[in-house]
Amino acid sequence: MATRGRLTAVVAIGGNSLIPAKDKTAMSHQWDAVRETTKHIAFMVKEGWNVVITHGNGPQVGFILRRAELAAHEVHTMSLDIIGADTQGSIGYMLQQALTNELRNQGIHKEVATIVTQALVDRNDPAFEDPSKPIGGFMTEPEARRFEGEGWDVVEDAGRGWRRVVASPMPLQIIELNAIRRLIENDIITVCTGGGGIPVVRNEKGELRGVYAVIDKDRASGLLATGIHADLFLISTAVDRVAINFNKPDQKWLDKVTLAEAKQYMEEGHFAPGSMKPKVEAIIRFLEMGGPKALITSPARIGEALAGKSGTWFVPA
Repeated sequence: MATRGRLTAVVAIGGNSLIPAKDKTAMSHQWDAVRETTKHIAFMVKEGWNVVITHGNGPQVGFILRRAELAAHEVHTMSLDIIGADTQGSIGYMLQQALTNELRNQGIHKEVATIVTQALVDRNDPAFEDPSKPIGGFMTEPEARRFEGEGWDVVEDAGRGWRRVVASPMPLQIIELNAIRRLIENDIITVCTGGGGIPVVRNEKGELRGVYAVIDKDRASGLLATGIHADLFLISTAVDRVAINFNKPDQKWLDKVTLAEAKQYMEEGHFAPGSMKPKVEAIIRFLEMGGPKALITSPARIGEALAGKSGTWFVPA
């Protein structure tokens, strides 16, 4: 979606951009991480990009959920859809403020707005029978087994530790897509689809209702990028580039990948579930739906990647 001659990019911010380390979860550390990340997004704005920001919320959802569990004897518990809305508001606020300040420091006066976003899913999605989406922080196996004893599903997450998991249905529609388009058309930097959007279904009357699930942020971001006809789908994550044979003697970093190559690497099992796999899956879907190009890189390398000096680029052919 070109606005006033400028190109539009959907920038999906990973959890590493919000919580820098397992021992740095305090709000002061989160603010530091957000402010650092928004410096790189401000660079894109300065370079002329129309930016739409999405973000993860897995750790934050876990923190709120645990607080509610620990305080259940004193105050009401919270459903997962409400927690998702809660994190969209709080993280959106942080991104709004930090980016507005950074742009102002660079002499750029643009508005930034957050929109609480719902994502429609199929109530019969098979994911509801197979919980797989991690929420909360990483744990040791003994900690994970304790949660398992409380009725949670737990998994080992890509060699990084153990996490609780919930259902992760496929997003079918961004409910607020037209509102997001209007913000973009009015040159407003938009924060939306946080945490993949709040998963909702339609009941027998056609009314929207939240469900107990979490949508993969990259899948929803790709759907959003397709819906607004984005010129670039950028996934910001913990690594500068994507690799095949990751952490093996024959590891190979990738600079440019065609759609056909991405599908081949996926079939060969090069990308770990819960880590790089959903990112590449989202990009494949974006390219299949007509998206022109996508990029995976770290926040600090966004500028270099846009100049072709870093990152992994994905193109149709």
